[in-house]
Amino acid sequence: PETLRLWRDAGAHVDGQRVHIPRRMAWSLLRTAPREFVQHARNPERSVTIGGDNAVFAPVYGPPFVRDLDGGRRYGTIEDFRNFVKLAYLTPILHHSGGTVCEPVDLAVNKRHLDMVYSHIRYSDKPFMGSVTAGERAADSIRMTEIVFGKEFVDQNTVMVNLINSNAPLTFDGTMLASLRTYAAANQACIVSPFILSGAMSPVTMAGTLAQLLAEAMAGMALTQLVRPGAPVVFGAFVSSISMQSGAPTFGSPESTLMLSAAAQLARRLGVPFRSGGSLTASKIPDAQAASESANTLLPTLLSGVNFALHSAGWLEGGLCSSYEKFVMDTDQLGMMQVIAQGIDLSEAAQAMDAIKEVGPGAHHLGSAHTQLYFESAFYRSTISDNNSVEQWQAEGSLDAAQRANKLWKEMLASYEEPGIDPAIDEELQAFVAERKASMPDSNV
Repeated sequence: PETLRLWRDAGAHVDGQRVHIPRRMAWSLLRTAPREFVQHARNPERSVTIGGDNAVFAPVYGPPFVRDLDGGRRYGTIEDFRNFVKLAYLTPILHHSGGTVCEPVDLAVNKRHLDMVYSHIRYSDKPFMGSVTAGERAADSIRMTEIVFGKEFVDQNTVMVNLINSNAPLTFDGTMLASLRTYAAANQACIVSPFILSGAMSPVTMAGTLAQLLAEAMAGMALTQLVRPGAPVVFGAFVSSISMQSGAPTFGSPESTLMLSAAAQLARRLGVPFRSGGSLTASKIPDAQAASESANTLLPTLLSGVNFALHSAGWLEGGLCSSYEKFVMDTDQLGMMQVIAQGIDLSEAAQAMDAIKEVGPGAHHLGSAHTQLYFESAFYRSTISDNNSVEQWQAEGSLDAAQRANKLWKEMLASYEEPGIDPAIDEELQAFVAERKASMPDSNV
């Protein structure tokens, strides 16, 4: 009802729960949205700019299951949640702590958001996402950031981005709308992201899907400006296809690449930041299918100019599973994407004319002064790939990529050290969490 009132007061035609937005109204409302904005982190050195030429990589979001080589597939717990937060904190290639890195199903549904937001604040100092599963849970997330940053700072600055999905086709549910209004009113960024599987939730054609995507995204983004003109908002696009044989979602397809690229152009035309892409796959384990489908999504993510890439690390099984091994395998690929994004160094030293003259015809550059100067930083060094001889590989246990990744994430967690936090702030956060939990009985809704 509150959302319908906002649209009615703005001049839209409201017929029951259907809102007909006049031509150019949504476009006009979006003129107050910023082209880019800073999301402030608890550690100012970790703050990120979302929009412009920036690409922010964030980890997987939403899976109820987790997987590793030791324990297999199982429901996620708060311990798993904290582990993924710690891994994201330890990985310099990830700029963001993310949101629901896995669903901690060992906690009550109506209370787990408190532990999740606290974990992002306590075990990392990178920017993070708030809860969107109810309007009051969004309000709890805002209150926790006010304890960390101060109420006035939060009101005037963005300290959270938050994922608002449409229920395609052409529907926003009450839960998402309540969270959107709560965050927009508090000047916190909403990623308005239609969730579309083309052929099931939109027309089977790419052009038809893009038309629906644009309509849904513009409606949601314009609503944020009705709530608070100037509130930051991000055009989100989660668009993939389905198998016409089984109806199952598919990832890494050429059609999804084309739609991602086109949606990025639409976002630039509207003048708002863009969210899409990631390391997506339908594979159940971190295998060749997972690698190829993820690469077929991740490279277009970079080349299309995505500003906020959710699901950049750890996604398996069409988003149903967070994988420890794939998390570190994906971050290795993200490091390669960052090298590509930097382009070619054309400085005088990098042009290496002195080295070319020094070595001359028929010799080699292995021992040249220029090579000695650059050898530590010349090329990207993969944390996962094995480039040694087959004899050395066999001597070291004949490990495949997933087995090497298993060893790596365990070493990372063993080396984890908590970032510092003001004890008074931590005490106030814990008191707030305890008070909110005590105020309501456990519920699974």
